Amino acid sequence: MSQTTHLPLRFFRHFLELLNAEVGSDTLEMVLEKANLPPDLADPQAASRFDSASAAQAYAHLQQALRIYYGRGARGTLVRIGRLMWGRLLENAPLQEKAQAQVIRALPPAMRPKPTLELLAHFLREKTSGVTIHTLDLDLLLVDHASAATVGQVEKAAICTVTLGLIEESLFRAIGREMDVEEISCRATGGNNCEFKVHTGRK
Repeated sequence: MSQTTHLPLRFFRHFLELLNAEVGSDTLEMVLEKANLPPDLADPQAASRFDSASAAQAYAHLQQALRIYYGRGARGTLVRIGRLMWGRLLENAPLQEKAQAQVIRALPPAMRPKPTLELLAHFLREKTSGVTIHTLDLDLLLVDHASAATVGQVEKAAICTVTLGLIEESLFRAIGREMDVEEISCRATGGNNCEFKVHTGRK
């Protein structure tokens, strides 16, 4: 029996708000219509009707709808939403997470990437084991065991581009430069988890 995937509701609300801002209400209406999805699925005002399980399903369906409508162009939109979401998550975080972000900023730049990813993992996961961070030689690995974007999805290429954008932006803000991030495994393509490798560039 497969486990139910969950997505934090706070994260889902931010996604809906940014989706509407980036795509626009008129275009979003056409996106949903083409994918045969209800017109209110992307309404941030209706987010309270979701629980964490139905939010994960809607999160996956909305991203699939963008891929249907835009084709490969959906990737850029979703990466941009992910990058914008990092700032919003920090701004609206509880005091404990804000304090954690301040502690990270006080560290030397070379020591910031891993705790930054650990903070991001906290925002992404509904359960403690949902997202984990690992050291891989000199690189880092973020493993999303829940992978909400892949619920019900089967694709030929990796699709977790919102998470990719989040990782890129969180690390850019942490150290002041872009880092090479790639999704090396995706559940939508048959992987056991969605895994993101961060090439730190250290030697």
